[in-house]
Amino acid sequence: MQYVRTGIWVLITAILVIFIAMNWTKVPVNIWPMPNGYFHFEWPVGIIALLFFLLGLVPMWALHKATRWRLRRKLDNAERALAAAVPAAYPPAEPVLPPLPAATVAEEAAVRPSPHPGDL
Repeated sequence: MQYVRTGIWVLITAILVIFIAMNWTKVPVNIWPMPNGYFHFEWPVGIIALLFFLLGLVPMWALHKATRWRLRRKLDNAERALAAAVPAAYPPAEPVLPPLPAATVAEEAAVRPSPHPGDL
């Protein structure tokens, strides 16, 4: 399974590198209006796309991790409470007696006669 995951990440990385390489044209990005024009940078389109993709991905990834952490904490607390409650709810099991030795079983069969069909 680790090979599949690694292969998927390699494929995603290759696609991202190809996208950025194909879109290396620099474009002006206007950041803030100024009295004599705009405050801007000239960045490659691929880098801008990657930046905005990460700006959308990071908050959702953080929300996902926080939700998983909160749910895992709730589950751990519930499991601990269940483990603490189960022994108090049920009495301890009866100890299992060891099996009788084969000689004792054979002696009992010899002493006790087998029932006849008419005795029942």
